[in-house]
Amino acid sequence: MTRLHCSDALLPDGWARDVRLHLDANGHIERIETDVAAEAADERLPGPALPGMVNVHSHAFQRLIAGYTDIAEDPTDSFWSWREAMYRAALALDADAFEAVCRHVYIEMLRAGYTSVGEFHYVHHQPDGQPYPQAAELGLRALRAADASGIGVSMLPVLYRHSGFGAQPPTPGQRRFIHDVDAYLALHAALEEATRSRPRATMGIAFHSLRATTAADITRVLAALPGDLPVHIHVAEQQPEVDACLEWSGQRPVAWLLDNLPVDGRWCLIHATHLDDHELAGLAERGPVIGLCPTTEANLGDGIARAEEMAGRAVPLAIGSDSHVSLSVSEELRWLEYGQRLVSGRRNRMTRPDQAIVGEQLYMSAAEAGARATGQPVGRIEAGRRADLLVLDPDDPLLAACPPAHRLNRWLFAAGERAIRQVRVAGATVVDDGHHPQAAEAAEAFHPVCRDVLYRE
Repeated sequence: MTRLHCSDALLPDGWARDVRLHLDANGHIERIETDVAAEAADERLPGPALPGMVNVHSHAFQRLIAGYTDIAEDPTDSFWSWREAMYRAALALDADAFEAVCRHVYIEMLRAGYTSVGEFHYVHHQPDGQPYPQAAELGLRALRAADASGIGVSMLPVLYRHSGFGAQPPTPGQRRFIHDVDAYLALHAALEEATRSRPRATMGIAFHSLRATTAADITRVLAALPGDLPVHIHVAEQQPEVDACLEWSGQRPVAWLLDNLPVDGRWCLIHATHLDDHELAGLAERGPVIGLCPTTEANLGDGIARAEEMAGRAVPLAIGSDSHVSLSVSEELRWLEYGQRLVSGRRNRMTRPDQAIVGEQLYMSAAEAGARATGQPVGRIEAGRRADLLVLDPDDPLLAACPPAHRLNRWLFAAGERAIRQVRVAGATVVDDGHHPQAAEAAEAFHPVCRDVLYRE
């Protein structure tokens, strides 16, 4: 048994002093003591401890083009022109390059304070669109990258069949993504078997979007797989997507989803940017997690989700870094709040009547919602959860003098990543003073992938 001692820890009911965590052999918390002095058998943490953050939505390979597409070559640039650049990058990656990108990105996530990630994985096949001899090859490479980095991972293999509403045939640029239902279920089974021996890995189900699947396909997959797995789907990210759904079905995407599929608390709807009042009420009634990715949504010009109204109706909100234009817990949460300020013209929007401290409310609600959406036993420092911990620097000039209740505000809205002293997954240190032991090696492998995919003539 491992014993960790911290001078301060953010527990579900607030900050506690002199906290001892008793961990089992798998790094899960068995018991918590408070107001106890450190003893010789304790491993002391170097600052105040928080539960690690969950990154609910990742396409690891897209980190390759972060910043690459921000050149004004066309006055009509949009999500859809960005998507073509993303397709080109996806088509250029072999399996070794894909793994190198995943490992580098997962290490950067850990350094930013994310201790687990939902990998929304849809690059499945060889560059020519043919399956690999081992059909789950790239999913297994993502799992290997997670193992090497030390991050917890929820594998979310994606069913992707069509290019548009009404089962339109896929385009050549989508050829690495495409499965029928039988092939998808075989892929899922192979990845599920691979996660059994990985204590930090869980499984989920993912459907790319309503335009890339059909209700019949979704229903068949849900019937074939365990009923307790998380279910993820992109929905209502872009206004043109809403318009196309209206033209196809006469309904907006979230309304169609709620009327035609068994959306409930195990679902995670990614983005849900464009909602009307009826859809918002439906989400509140059905209770899915909404996975918001504010930096990607801003970068792609998606729009600003109605997050304040969702939170006011107790719709759980998680965060993800999606295309990884930013790998920063503080920036993602900051822009979740700032977007609501820009829309409303007022400050301090993402609070509850019983929690006026914006940073603490943002952080703790996102960590808990992310844990639920990924099936990871994390999100809180409490018995039964994995000891995924983020330790802040008590000597940071913005944190040193403030009372415990102000720490998260000072970190999220001011200090940023520099204030992260240590990151632990399952009790084990993976980042110390900003250093991950494999960071240099992973960056060295990542650099030639960028050069060869993006910049080689």
